Amino acid sequence: MTSKKQSRGGWLDRYSALIVGAVLVGAWQILVPLSGLSEFVLPTPLAIAKRIVSDASLLTVHTYVTLLEVVFGFAIGVLMGIPLALFIFYSKAFERAIYPILVGLQTVPKISLAPILVLYLGYGWAPKIVLAFLISFFPIVISTVVGLQSLDKNLVNLVRSMGANEWQTFFKVRLPAALPNIFGGFKVAVSLAVIGAVIGEYVAAERGLGYLQLQANSQFDTTLNFATVVTISALGVILYFIIDVVESRVSYKRDAGR
Repeated sequence: MTSKKQSRGGWLDRYSALIVGAVLVGAWQILVPLSGLSEFVLPTPLAIAKRIVSDASLLTVHTYVTLLEVVFGFAIGVLMGIPLALFIFYSKAFERAIYPILVGLQTVPKISLAPILVLYLGYGWAPKIVLAFLISFFPIVISTVVGLQSLDKNLVNLVRSMGANEWQTFFKVRLPAALPNIFGGFKVAVSLAVIGAVIGEYVAAERGLGYLQLQANSQFDTTLNFATVVTISALGVILYFIIDVVESRVSYKRDAGR
């Protein structure tokens, strides 16, 4: 009896997100026709799904553009954020000098930077990539610094007492201990990078999911608008879980304190 309850509880835990999602979508599908709302005001999930299928080629083309913008922006954020975090961690003077600047840049609404970036970088790929980079950069830096600082100092002293130099301490102790925090920052950053790229497409673009959504708005095509939003969300979720899979391969899982 106990084993059946445990298996049932494990099944619910594993598929709880799918169950809740199915309930919400089902309620949406049922309540919209009952309330008398037209498809122009609020399309049903079934209508949105049909539109995604019928316009799959169109959505794929624009998704590919947005995906490249997100990947390049996120990659630049990683390549610049990790070294900067190391400088901050190893140099107190550098930390005191750069932290206020980072916080100040983070508080600037990124959508207010979009017209300026377009002015200097044009209507091509660059503004969207830079926005994706700017909005994802800060979480990468902060999560890396926090991860490096969270290591127990006694463990570092123990490793050093065994003859390890700083290079060995970093790769054998500091980095493995910081990886959960670093990947946590990556997950937040890649989700924000999607937002940054789409914001850039809202301001100036001829391709991409943000541009497609603006076109749907101008044509009063509510169903295509929702289909684009679902595609943007799906893109962010897929990228999030790709990073989660990579994390499961290279990092250990900490036990949650509950």
